[in-house]
Amino acid sequence: MEIEEAINIIRALANGVHPTSGAALDEGSVCRTPEAVKALNRALAALVAQQEREKKRPKNAGKSWSHEEDAQICEELRQGIDFNQVANTHNRSLAAILARLVKLGKIAPEKSGHVFPPKVA
Repeated sequence: MEIEEAINIIRALANGVHPTSGAALDEGSVCRTPEAVKALNRALAALVAQQEREKKRPKNAGKSWSHEEDAQICEELRQGIDFNQVANTHNRSLAAILARLVKLGKIAPEKSGHVFPPKVA
């Protein structure tokens, strides 16, 4: 089930209507109790927030790295291209680019565990 479909179903239930028919739920329906309506609205807010986070994620977030992409980001590092520009080019987050370069041994992480600012290895 896609998140949009889940949002629509929970929104309908929170509004006291059947998700598919649009008919009003019976007054005695568990979905019409104040506690259930509050819970449904909390769930709805969480799903909407998750949907917004997903919309903001870079297109390639979570996707596997190819050998070609590894080679590209290494070359871009050698060329001194700004890390933010590299992230935008590859549709990945800045953190993903930095983590990948650390994994490839191209930059060294700080002792604190952070790679800001990265030290080129």
